[in-house]
Amino acid sequence: MVSSVYIHIPFCEKICHYCDFTKFFYEEKMADGYLIALENEIKTNIQESKKKMKTIFVGGGTPTALNNRQLMKLVEMIDHYFDVASVEEYSFEANPGDLTEDKIRILKDHGVNRISMGVQVFDDEMLEQLGRLHRVKDVYQNVNDLIKVGIDNVSIDLMYSLPNQTIEHFEKTLDEALQFDLPHYSAYSLQIEPKTIFYQRYKKGTLTKPPEEIEADMYELLRREMKNKGIEQYEISNFAKPGFESKHNLTYWNNDYYYGFGAGSHGYLPGERIINIRPFPTYVEAANETGKPVLHIEKIGKKEQIEEEMFLGLRKSEGVSIPKFEKKYQVKIEEVYGDELAHLEARGWINRNTTFIKLTEEGKPFGNEVFQSFLLEKEI
Repeated sequence: MVSSVYIHIPFCEKICHYCDFTKFFYEEKMADGYLIALENEIKTNIQESKKKMKTIFVGGGTPTALNNRQLMKLVEMIDHYFDVASVEEYSFEANPGDLTEDKIRILKDHGVNRISMGVQVFDDEMLEQLGRLHRVKDVYQNVNDLIKVGIDNVSIDLMYSLPNQTIEHFEKTLDEALQFDLPHYSAYSLQIEPKTIFYQRYKKGTLTKPPEEIEADMYELLRREMKNKGIEQYEISNFAKPGFESKHNLTYWNNDYYYGFGAGSHGYLPGERIINIRPFPTYVEAANETGKPVLHIEKIGKKEQIEEEMFLGLRKSEGVSIPKFEKKYQVKIEEVYGDELAHLEARGWINRNTTFIKLTEEGKPFGNEVFQSFLLEKEI
């Protein structure tokens, strides 16, 4: 059963120097055309109104880059095709500075109950270096406005291992972020991705990241400070007060099915992963003509499902549920991975009992190596 939906709004007022997501500079006319195409894609694939969902996540880009009229059209569209009243978690990504009181009220009035805000760092100079438009004061303003209107399930994203960033600098950002006492925080190390401004600078030798050992120290500091504040790590990069874990993101890590709508979005349905067209005009044309702007459909057999169950599940602090795995795939986990589990356990990288398999503290730095152990050579 498909119980979650991701909707991609690819517009930004400015393209950040590190970002490789599907995004375009916001122009009112382009955004109007995109919303028409997006609605045709949703209508073609859902074919009903008020479809029940557990979670809805609207990401980007920056969904709040839309103007008030367009934002209203978007939330009304979502309300028409999905039963917003019964949704457990309805999230919007937002950029500090875009989120006016009017926009917050539009979201609140249409059932949005969670905001994920891209803060990255509490330092105006470094925000400028990252190509961000907002400044630190915007974060304070927006958090206050959200709480005042009644959206208090707020998450902020942070970044570390940034160019010229020291441990002391990251500690200052972390201290300031934690003073908000929010229910959820995400934190990611900078990845220098192809086709970004940072990648071009990195190739020219004009941009460097802190060494790996400093990045590892930053991650340990992050985990320690969160724990000290009673904010539990429930996934490699995500931390929450009990009960405020992101239900939508857990859809991904639990390897559950979800729809993906919009340019460059990914969906995961029984037996297949669907990847949408990224370029703006091509997406709009295909969505308007057929309602299926698909670039590629990857067939997912039992072998691939099992592999992904392990990769994704081990990202969670609780790990992979053995009873759930065996019920879902009708096979004993020992039959599939007996040798691999024994080897990883001997190295001290995983713990297992009768209920869960999870990464140890010693195993977390070797996560990628652990995940590779679960690639299967033959079909199940």
